[in-house]
Amino acid sequence: MTTPKAHATPGGLPARLRAALPPAPRLLRAGQSPTAVLALGALILVTAFLAAAFPRGVDAYETRGVRAALGDVRPDQRMVEITASRHDTAAAHYAPDTLTHQDAAIRGQLTAAAPLRLSPADAVRGVRTTTPLTSADPGLPRPDGVVPAFSLYAVADLARHATVTRGRLPRPAPVGSSAREAAVTVATARVLHLHPGSRLRLGGLTLRISGLLAPRAPDGPYWALDPLLVNAALSTGGTPPTKRWRAALLLAPEDGPALLSTPGEPERFWRYPVDTSTLTAGQAPLLQDRVRSLQHGPGLVRLRAVVGSGGLADSALDGLLDGFGRSRDAVAPVVAVAACGIGTVAGVVVLMTGALAAARRHRELALLRARGASLPGLVGRLTAETAAVALPGAAVGCALAVLLIPGERLLPSLLAAAGVGLLGTLALPLRAAAAHRTTRPAVRVDLVGGRPSRRRTIAELTVLALSVAAVLALRRRGTGSGGVDALVSAAPVLVAVIAALLLMRLYPLPLRLAARPAARARGLSGFLALARAGRAPAAGLPLLALLVALTTASFGGSVLAGVADARDRAALTAVGADARLTATAPLPARLLSSLATVPGVRDAVPLRLSTQPADDNGPSLYLVIADADAYARLARATGLGAFDATALADPGGDEPLPALVSPGVRTRFGNAPMVLQPEFGQLVVRPAVVRRDTPAQPGGDFVVVDARSVARLHPDTYADPATAPSLVLLAGPSLDVTALRATVRAHTPASLPTRLTLRTTTRALLADSPLQQGAERLYTATVAAGAGFALLALFLSLLQTAPERARLLTGLRALGLPPSQGRRLLVLEALPQALLAALGGALTGAATLRLLGPGTDLTPLALPLASGPTPGTPVHLRPDPTSLLLPSAALLVLALAASLLQAHARRRRTTTAESRTGEAG
Repeated sequence: MTTPKAHATPGGLPARLRAALPPAPRLLRAGQSPTAVLALGALILVTAFLAAAFPRGVDAYETRGVRAALGDVRPDQRMVEITASRHDTAAAHYAPDTLTHQDAAIRGQLTAAAPLRLSPADAVRGVRTTTPLTSADPGLPRPDGVVPAFSLYAVADLARHATVTRGRLPRPAPVGSSAREAAVTVATARVLHLHPGSRLRLGGLTLRISGLLAPRAPDGPYWALDPLLVNAALSTGGTPPTKRWRAALLLAPEDGPALLSTPGEPERFWRYPVDTSTLTAGQAPLLQDRVRSLQHGPGLVRLRAVVGSGGLADSALDGLLDGFGRSRDAVAPVVAVAACGIGTVAGVVVLMTGALAAARRHRELALLRARGASLPGLVGRLTAETAAVALPGAAVGCALAVLLIPGERLLPSLLAAAGVGLLGTLALPLRAAAAHRTTRPAVRVDLVGGRPSRRRTIAELTVLALSVAAVLALRRRGTGSGGVDALVSAAPVLVAVIAALLLMRLYPLPLRLAARPAARARGLSGFLALARAGRAPAAGLPLLALLVALTTASFGGSVLAGVADARDRAALTAVGADARLTATAPLPARLLSSLATVPGVRDAVPLRLSTQPADDNGPSLYLVIADADAYARLARATGLGAFDATALADPGGDEPLPALVSPGVRTRFGNAPMVLQPEFGQLVVRPAVVRRDTPAQPGGDFVVVDARSVARLHPDTYADPATAPSLVLLAGPSLDVTALRATVRAHTPASLPTRLTLRTTTRALLADSPLQQGAERLYTATVAAGAGFALLALFLSLLQTAPERARLLTGLRALGLPPSQGRRLLVLEALPQALLAALGGALTGAATLRLLGPGTDLTPLALPLASGPTPGTPVHLRPDPTSLLLPSAALLVLALAASLLQAHARRRRTTTAESRTGEAG
């Protein structure tokens, strides 16, 4: 067989390349077991996946948040409206052809300003009056004797957005005619008694109703131009207040110039719905800049070149995007703390993997150095070995994150995955370079007997000083500046570094103190366990990883607990109890008596709630009349302003009635008696109890009096069914909602509308924001991943000393040590370091919460911007005892369980070996 020349020539290029590069199988075989290679590849893949997925996850929930912020509002708030000066009197400027030409030019400018995208099908343009025009024609309804007022609209594309039910669409009037045709919706015609052929005279024009229309999409953007276009409305105004009807009439587009002859001050307008279905969070600031440019900047200058010098642009998008930006900036720091914590833990775990590999291959690497291997050559060889595993793993992890997690930015994910791959590649070479920098005999580096070098001491003191300085600066500056702050995000890591350095220095002291009595005690297990714990290698990286993970878990658990408590409190404050039944008129007596029998109802408290004008011309007062005993039970059960019912007891005679009042009432009126005038009759009350909250009224200034006192003063009016309670608060931890709704339907007439509000439903609505849901889920996933990395760090720290413990158990077993004492030895040996990590984690978590708690406002994460009654003060982060103690306790249990598992596994191997030896004999 003939060999190709390139392979046969010793000095050929392919042969030189093969000689220069280590063979690929050897890269994976030299010094490493297949299990270790696969474990390293899996660790790098998972870590790179999480690192690349995090920025994409943030992009995903922020994009959902901005789309919800713009998509859940009324259509008129997603508009860009262009108006031209109402002082322009040139009739040619109001002609349909002119408006159409200007519409095309405006659309060209707007669509060129990406990411501003329009929905052209729902755009509307035309001419409208800005001042209402009145009509005194007979037949029009006149509440309070005031004639109705009309707005006139000459709009384009009316036929595409409305269906003619009677008559026809308005046609343009002949030249020189003062009579015009107009159309109205069916709802408006019904209210104002109009029909095809009706004539209206207003503003010098005579309008004939040509037809009745039914909007095809009354809630759509086209009809959002003015609510009066869909239906007439009854407005109240003037002094004294009077009622009048307001409505809108639709004219033909060609009649737009005719509006100049009316006193209605007509103006030209163009309204364009904005398509936000494809908007991303990264595009939101750019869209806000485009809108602001149209309103006040260069975009407005270009716009006026089309519509005239009086052109103006307006949009509610600026405010909506500004609100979204504030929410995102408030949520981001909390998420960044978790990201920094898990990033640190993951990095430490990768470094621990390199340290474990370096320790396992210490003899091999020391032998290579003793035989003349250079340090750069050794580092290069190890780098090539790990790069063959780490870099493909990081690439696969990044690719999976990009494929599985939607996101708009690719660069942050690539950089994060590349960082993980680089760290995984260099962890083993750098650790080996530090350990084999010089060829010297092995020295003892255990905790008790080891003596740190001056260089290490100086490095530790430097890191300690920098960390303490950063924490002090953070404490002095505060954490409430808003936005993501690197110092705030790194606070748990800084505190963990300080704790790890201090604990590593203080740890040998209790071991020495405990070893002395153990040496004099009977039994081998205690002394041997403490001696081995003191001779264990210095566990700086494992301790740091565990402290950071425990701190992040404590911080995250406290955040989630604080969010849940804030939502529970907000829902309870908004409802006042477990359920709230309200009606527009007094509730039937049968219903009031039946509510107490509904399964799960513990208390049903009927109330009379009314507003009373205040003598100081300030905000109105909310007067609550309820049975004092039942209301006091409800207040105690809910925790909303608990009080003693005897404080509201009827004093009798003409004495002022004692009342429970809000702090605002006490501030405004003091302790002097005040006169209220409810529908029952005059009441004179005096403040007796002051509470910030009360179940009946979630906000404002309130006054609560006992119903028995009111019944004594005004027995006739109080007993009148027309003044019966219209509000019932129901308490019960397990309300049967189905039975409750059935009871309300059975005992309420159809003509009486009622509303049943549940605390559970209100609680669910508070967590309905996509921005909040996404941030909360990402935060929970981050904390869970941090816990996984902490378990991996614990496993790696135990794995590093597993061979030595196995040899010890084998030797002691040969000397006759019972299995029970072997298990006790391993547990006692692992107990000191487990206690150190658990106690340090709890203390570090408490210190971090105390540092960041006062400046961390959880309100944007817990409650939406428009969630109804919200806490008057920010929801600050507070330590949660369960979140502080549970992770540390779980770590302690897992460490001891791992020791027991190792002892059990070692016993099984020993028993199997003895059995095989006996069979061989």
